[in-house]
Amino acid sequence: MAGFDLNRRLAAEALGTAFLVATVVGSGIMAETLTKDVALQLLGNTLPTGAMLVVLITILGPISGAHFNPAVSLVFAAQGDLKPRETALYIVAQILGGIAGTIAAHLMFGLPAIEFSAKIRTGGAQWFAEVIATFGLVAVILAGIRFKETAVPWLVGLYITGAYWFTASTSFANPAVAIARAFSNTFSGIRPLDLPGFIVAQLVGAFLALMLLSWLLATPRQADTVLKPEAKL
Repeated sequence: MAGFDLNRRLAAEALGTAFLVATVVGSGIMAETLTKDVALQLLGNTLPTGAMLVVLITILGPISGAHFNPAVSLVFAAQGDLKPRETALYIVAQILGGIAGTIAAHLMFGLPAIEFSAKIRTGGAQWFAEVIATFGLVAVILAGIRFKETAVPWLVGLYITGAYWFTASTSFANPAVAIARAFSNTFSGIRPLDLPGFIVAQLVGAFLALMLLSWLLATPRQADTVLKPEAKL
């Protein structure tokens, strides 16, 4: 992010989240148009999302860090990588960008710009799935940055592609994306009433991952890695 001022970073966050949500919502609409098979619809929603994440993180990551996700921004803020004001502005940019992405997807397919979703996504299983989905996403990001930063776009894209299928919630794992999807009464939508449960679960998952990975990835002390003289005997 060196060399890029806050305005450019915010623009990158808004643009990236907009394209991410446009992909999620638009591919869901396209999938519903092309087939009535729900499994194929989900596959048609999954692959473009994973692919788009690889692209967006690769091209926008050097500008803003490519969070596109309030939970991720809060994790980096907790680590001291973002100041409170920057964090708040990142989150606003992500939410506004996500809503713009929903509107863009609707307009491309000739739908009303905004349609509040009636799709019910609630209950303990769904919330637990979001805890797991977001935990995994944050863990992948933190471990990826530690061990192979250049692979992070692929790691995130592949993780979300897989998480669509092994989580009961289809892995929203992102409060901004969840909010944006509440404005779409299509395949990828979520009822506004169900947002609080999802957002709380996502934040819980993100901070559980931060706590575990902070311990797991801590640099070992020299005393832990070098045998003491008497241990060599």
